[in-house]
Amino acid sequence: MADYNPVLNAPEGANKKDRRVGRGSSSGRGTTAGRGNKGQQSRSGGKTYIGFEGGQMPLYRRIANRGFSNALFKKEYAVFNLSEIEAKYGEGETVSRETLIDKGLIGKSAYSVKILGDGELTKKLSVNVDKVSASAKAKIEKAGGTVTVKDSEKKSEEKK
Repeated sequence: MADYNPVLNAPEGANKKDRRVGRGSSSGRGTTAGRGNKGQQSRSGGKTYIGFEGGQMPLYRRIANRGFSNALFKKEYAVFNLSEIEAKYGEGETVSRETLIDKGLIGKSAYSVKILGDGELTKKLSVNVDKVSASAKAKIEKAGGTVTVKDSEKKSEEKK
């Protein structure tokens, strides 16, 4: 194979001819055309759906699908610890959803924000987010900062 040029020719055996079935008995693939004898798979259009179990009651129908799911009402939070906020924010800054987006810590489509109390806080910060844990609130106020929680504002307005 001295005249082999990899740019122009495919290697030998790379391109096979399609097997033509159903072209008479002398072709070796006549009569049933490789589909076997009788049955659903031998017929045209003989397919089954996903989950079909040969006529047995499928698993997805055997298992009960009842009751309440809280998944539709679940609230998701972007969670931050005080250690992360200590590293990213300077003295006197405000921690809010907008500033977290500006600093690239969350995306614009992110969920509500919650601050957790893991780590120490030495800077005086103003925190205005959706939720704050009790330990985080105590540490922020101990450092001289203020905490405003959006959820509690909404609830207090509803009560009035």
